[in-house]
Amino acid sequence: MATVLQVADAVTARINAAELSRAVTAERLYVPSFELADLKSMRVSVVPQELAIEALDRASCRYNARIDVAVQQKFNSGSLAEIDPLIAFVEEIADLFRMQRLPSMPEARCIGVEMPVIYSAEMWEQNRLFTSLMTLTFMFAR
Repeated sequence: MATVLQVADAVTARINAAELSRAVTAERLYVPSFELADLKSMRVSVVPQELAIEALDRASCRYNARIDVAVQQKFNSGSLAEIDPLIAFVEEIADLFRMQRLPSMPEARCIGVEMPVIYSAEMWEQNRLFTSLMTLTFMFAR
């Protein structure tokens, strides 16, 4: 199996095994595209994004795998009481990985968590849809 897919599967498994404030089942996908009706309940998508490989020496390489995690849910009013818990949940997922190793792939350590889209204003306005995106970067050598 491709290395970036191993990391994405390990991220998906970690989210699904975690005791989070909301019960969710993460899915590894290539394109998280859903009908709005399917987003009445929260969806967590794990998407392999990028893999960089550098030679360390003649026999081994350093890998940096970037994995996107998207959290999506249709909302009613967009009030603070409705959206604040969604933001907190996204941060809860980030806390699972920050500087941690993946249980099913212990050689991979999360060296970065970026949240370039805490919430998408476009999805908010067009679809009343909370969409958050984080990118996790894992480093390991082989």
